Amino acid sequence: MRILSLLPAVALGFAALALAQPVAAQCRLCVAPTATPETDSTIPVKLEVETNLDFDRLVLAGVGAGSATLGPDGSRQTSGAVMSIGGRAMAGTVTVRGEPGRAVRIGLPQSISLFGTSGGEVRIDSIRSDLPTLPRIGANGMLSFRFGGELHLAGTVDGDFRGDFQVDVDYL
Repeated sequence: MRILSLLPAVALGFAALALAQPVAAQCRLCVAPTATPETDSTIPVKLEVETNLDFDRLVLAGVGAGSATLGPDGSRQTSGAVMSIGGRAMAGTVTVRGEPGRAVRIGLPQSISLFGTSGGEVRIDSIRSDLPTLPRIGANGMLSFRFGGELHLAGTVDGDFRGDFQVDVDYL
């Protein structure tokens, strides 16, 4: 019983001492901070492309400009000289692996240039993903997302087109 009655008195004594002393904050301009940043992690971020963004084959109605849009959800839309998108077209899928529960910043390009095997160039822009506003790695250490974009054609283009792009992933 004595121990229980002494503990509240000791705690009140420390509180009174703390209130009587002036409060000082660390000067961030004068010395290096003593706190360690929360961004340090022992688990590095890894990025894996599960499926490539693939527009498959486009059916064109003659010569002219047109576009084909493939959404992150697999939705398809065409305009201009593009009549339809092939049945095997698919949105790209990326999996990020890292520290469970950590918030991440994911940077996708604004456009991608694709180059044909026989020359020529087409552009994919309006890159969109199904990422939430503030993406976070799940409890299982993974975050998967899908992405799509709008492919623009102009003039007489024909052939297979391929291109690469960069995805940036950083812990917040």
